[in-house]
Parts: sequence; C-alpha cells; structure tokens
Amino acid sequence: MRGIAVLLALVVLGAPAPASAQGDPSVTSVEPFKLGTFDIAGDQRIGVVLRDALVIDLAAANRALERDPAYPPIPMPGTMVDLIGRYEYGMRTRLYELVNHLVGANRLTGPQRPSWVHPLGEVDTLAPLMPGKMLNAAVNFYTHVGETGTAEEQKKAEAERRAKRGVPYLFLKPTRGAIVGDGDEVVIPSGRDRIDWEVELGIVIGRTAKYVPATEAAEHIFGYMVTIDVSDRGGRPPGGFGSGSDWFVGKGHDTFAPMGPWIVPKEFYGDPMTRLRQTLSVDGKLMQEGGAADMIHSIYELIEYGSSIITLFPGDVINNGTSGGTGMGQAYRGEERFLKPGEKMVATIDGIGTLTLPVVAEPAPPPGTGSRLPAVSSYRK
Repeated sequence: MRGIAVLLALVVLGAPAPASAQGDPSVTSVEPFKLGTFDIAGDQRIGVVLRDALVIDLAAANRALERDPAYPPIPMPGTMVDLIGRYEYGMRTRLYELVNHLVGANRLTGPQRPSWVHPLGEVDTLAPLMPGKMLNAAVNFYTHVGETGTAEEQKKAEAERRAKRGVPYLFLKPTRGAIVGDGDEVVIPSGRDRIDWEVELGIVIGRTAKYVPATEAAEHIFGYMVTIDVSDRGGRPPGGFGSGSDWFVGKGHDTFAPMGPWIVPKEFYGDPMTRLRQTLSVDGKLMQEGGAADMIHSIYELIEYGSSIITLFPGDVINNGTSGGTGMGQAYRGEERFLKPGEKMVATIDGIGTLTLPVVAEPAPPPGTGSRLPAVSSYRK
C-alpha cells in the first residue's frame, strides 16, 4: 500500500501544472484583447481580437479548449449582447483562459496556429453588436457649442455654457438599419445633400443600471468602441405639425450609425476621462480632433442622467457626443461643408481602433404619394 501511495504522489508531483487557474475569477489575461463580430467563411461569429491582427473564432476555440478535462464546459454566447451580459458570470474567465492558452503555447504564429485563428484581413469585420437601445449626447463638447457662429459668437456661447452646464441632453438613435460596421457604405439619402459627420466614443453598458450616480457609473460599463453619429442637417419642410427641429430626420436614416470596429473591454482601455482622443478625417483631411478635457458632461454623468430616465441594460450604448469640426460648423473651413458621394470617412479613437467608411449616393427612389421626406432643395436654398 505504501508503494502505491508513493507512486501516486510521484505522478501528481510530476504532472504538468495547468497554464491558468481554470474557473478562477482571479485569473488575468496575459495580453489585452478586443471583442468583435465577424463574417468568417459566410457565418457570423463572435471573435477575440489579439494584437489588432488576429481574430480567434470564439466558439471553435472554446471547443478545442474543452477537450482538455481541466477546463469545464460552458455554453458559448450566441450574440455579443449575450456575451456582455454573461461577462462577469464566467465569460471573462473563459476568455482569459483562451488567450492565456494560445499565447502560453505559442500558437498564434507559424504552422502551429489553429485553423480557427484568422488573420484580420481574411475576415469581414461587422458591427460588433446590435444594442437594445442607443442614446447619443447632443452638444457635449465645448468646441461644438455655437459652432456655426463667428469666432466671437462661439467664444461667448462656450463661456455661457461653462457658467451653466445644466444636465446632459440625450436622444435616441435608431439601431437596426442605422448600424453598420467597418468598411460598410454610408449612404447619402436621395435628395438629402447636407449630411454631416460626428465622431464619438461608444460606451457599452455591462451591468443593468437605474438611478446610478456618476461616482458608481464606471462599475456599469463593459467597454468602449468608435462610433459616428452621421447627421442630416437638412431639417424638415415648413408647414404641418412640428416644423422646427426633427431629431428622427436628423439622426435616423439607414447607415447613419457606424460603430466598431470592435469593443475594448474597459480593463484594457483605462479611464476615458484621462486618455480619450477621438479624430475624424474626410478624404485624408483632418476635420475633428477632441478629447475628454473638452467634454461638458463626463461619460459617468451621461450614465447617471440616462439611467435616471430609463433602465440601461447590458449591451445598451451611450455615445459621448462630438467635438468641433463638424461639416455644419466653421472651425476648420469658414463655411458649411457636407459629405459627398465618393468620399471616405476615417474615424479613430486612440487605444480602440479605426472605422473606415466609403460614402455613396442612394439610387433614385420610386415615385411616392407626396408624404415622404422631400429633397432639401425643395424648401431650402
């Protein structure tokens, strides 16, 4: 019996230690990663992005990992919203384990790289998620306040806003139909010739939030992505009900909510209020460059305000607003300047990624009855 016990002890002592503490919530990732949704061989898949160059098919990688009995099987999420909702309930640990296993075994390069690890250029990057709802902050950067006025008028408007910030202004932006991903076309609607750009930080909610104070809002964030609030500045025609501003017309067209190219979990990005830098160029010319110091309300105040009106759920998105340099403004051009077919928008947030979107014209629509949104030229010079 003693011999058997000694033999068993030697076997246990000689067994290789696991690369990570499986199922242990204290496990950390050896490399930062990003999360996205991709078209891989014709199928929509959730992918883990490493080094901004490799996409790991999450479901396939997990199946391979679970062949090792040291890793207990767990169901994989069907959508990014599902993953976000389960991130703190086992998914974060599993993602860390996957990354640690691949990096620790040196399986990201060379012939040992599995077939389910794809070079980024060989897959199609889709919008990372379809939020349940998306809230956008209006005029939340001081350089965007009074941007259509003269330099003196803008300076005065900024000073007045600094003296009286008030509470944030959030509006609902459509999701399905409006959301597109990196490389997708932004379509200028027929007859709408005042289409503008607004680069923004997309804040992805990770925990259900209702009446969350700004001091606790960070705990409810899952991560961050790049977004563009494409805007129609043409307004609605005079007459009828509500002939003033129309936020649905201004923000709600198809393809007017680019987002992505992926989501950076908050633990790999840091505090946006200390490191945020968001830029946008059109055909290579820098139009916007803004940072957190220019924001009127912090991202945490936006969450407090939004959650005081409606419950925020995992996968919902709040966009932080945009800086000066819009086409409608005069910060860079001295006159209005809007998107044209054939141009290309490039929006970047340092530490997150870049969205590149070609701009195209919508084909002429079929005849209507007169109730559709008319061309801007029919009521504005």
